[in-house]
Amino acid sequence: MAGLRSATPTIVVCTRNRVRATAFYRDTLGLPLTLENDLATVFDVGGTALHIATVADFTPHEHTILGFKVSNVAATVIDLRERGVVFNILPGFNQDRLGILTVPGTASHVAWFKDPDGNVLSVTDA
Repeated sequence: MAGLRSATPTIVVCTRNRVRATAFYRDTLGLPLTLENDLATVFDVGGTALHIATVADFTPHEHTILGFKVSNVAATVIDLRERGVVFNILPGFNQDRLGILTVPGTASHVAWFKDPDGNVLSVTDA
């Protein structure tokens, strides 16, 4: 075995309120719930496990903690907006009316939003 080269990743997102976070990831983002126990609520994200775990004194980071690679950022943003997601407009970024940034010098797009705990998430085609 060579370190973690063949390991399967698991994502852990912290929350202060797992009931609220579960509703957001399941109902708003549309992720399939695969398991719920005393430690976490688990979703499937493209074959990778996303664990939502309660941390009572959790403080979210100011930067992206989880990005979702999608085939069409604009269509995804429109769909998520219709589900109630608010996309972040960041000072100094040249985002379009939907909140999508075309990464300078590339054809890549990214848009950011927050979960109920303030964790920064993104959708991108990069």
